[in-house]
Amino acid sequence: MAEVTKTRALNRLQSMYALRAEVDKMYQGGVEAEQEGKPVAWVMLEGWANPILNAMDVKTVYPENYSSVCAATGTATPFLERAEAEGYPSHLCGYARTCVGYSATMMDLDGQIPPEAPAGGMPKPTLLVASGAVCDARFKWFQSLGRYFDAPVWTLEQPSPGARERLAEGAYERNVNFLIKELKAFVAFLEKLLGKKMDWDKLNFTGGGTNEINRLRWEINELRKARPGPMHTRDFWSAMSAALYRGAADPKVIIDGHQKMYDEVKGRVDNGVAAINREERYRLSFEGLPPWHSLGFLEDLADRGWNFVIESAYSPQRPLNRDLSQYSDPMEIYVRTRYRSIDETIEEEYGPEDAEEIKQEIRQTGTSRRLGLRHIREYHVDGAILHVLLTCRSQSAGLSLLQDRMLDVLKVPCLVMEGDIIDTSLFNPADALRKAEAFEETMDHYRKVRKELGMPW
Repeated sequence: MAEVTKTRALNRLQSMYALRAEVDKMYQGGVEAEQEGKPVAWVMLEGWANPILNAMDVKTVYPENYSSVCAATGTATPFLERAEAEGYPSHLCGYARTCVGYSATMMDLDGQIPPEAPAGGMPKPTLLVASGAVCDARFKWFQSLGRYFDAPVWTLEQPSPGARERLAEGAYERNVNFLIKELKAFVAFLEKLLGKKMDWDKLNFTGGGTNEINRLRWEINELRKARPGPMHTRDFWSAMSAALYRGAADPKVIIDGHQKMYDEVKGRVDNGVAAINREERYRLSFEGLPPWHSLGFLEDLADRGWNFVIESAYSPQRPLNRDLSQYSDPMEIYVRTRYRSIDETIEEEYGPEDAEEIKQEIRQTGTSRRLGLRHIREYHVDGAILHVLLTCRSQSAGLSLLQDRMLDVLKVPCLVMEGDIIDTSLFNPADALRKAEAFEETMDHYRKVRKELGMPW
């Protein structure tokens, strides 16, 4: 008898593969730049440095993303073990530990790329660009790399006030001016380091490419509201690296890739094609960073009819449409093109009618129980996985509050799964699958509750 091959549960987007390949090209470009004697920067993802470095002809690679590549290819463990041998504790950020272990291994080889490094590896850096945003590991980690590399470290700061502070009178303008001053100082540092002047026209080009890419990513996500969900979270994560970690890639290539993805997703919506090759029994959101080492777990859930139609990490924001003709300073135009106020964010999420009520609640209490729920409400999810990372406080600290808000406001339950972005020893897929099976009864219950309350899904 002929063997019957079971159809894969995930229905992957074909347009995703070309975008994913651009990430490998980014690392290859870094290696080639080092071989040609050109400057190479290791950069912490923070949203501002990449276009500036591109305009200065500095090749960029991203240790955060590279750590996820190591995890996905099963090559992270030796680097994690080496970092532990170097004295770094196991509860430190998995991205950071992978990078430290990689750097220590590289120094054992006199600065050569370790032979086991996936995607061609990261070459020895000329410059380290850290970030003061989100968590302390993002700058202390890069400072610690001074143990291995004789490379200058620049930490890009950006304002990170709380919601109430962002609503204070004049806060937006102060934050804009802070960013302009900080980024101009960064440019002056690069000009002195590299012995060349900034090409402001080139900054406008690369910045414009970023805006167009973000617009397409937003429009693709808007299509994902359809039933059945046409694009799975795994495809989103596979493609997002090309947009966020694109090094010096030609923006047109990334734009064209996302346009093809938009067309493919739109075709699925028009023809009722789902992102899973099963009946869509449950629509879910994934909250937190992914378990890069165990993404196959999502295939097991898809086999049960779980379709992850949206996610919180790395999601694009609604494009800004502003008249900036009154400004002449290219750095000010660059900042104002991309930096949004909290007023804009709230009005986008809830509309002008509810926005003022929510802002008043924030002024009184510092937050609002409705914040952060737009994707849950608009994508009609039945439940969410909260991926609590044992090595990342910044991404995990607010998940319990989100869990309470989702159930209180929208009657949507959450399943808590403990794990890690990199370390396989901290995630048990079999145990997670058992919890998922039991969670289906909870989703069924709250689906009835929402119906009794007259909610739209």
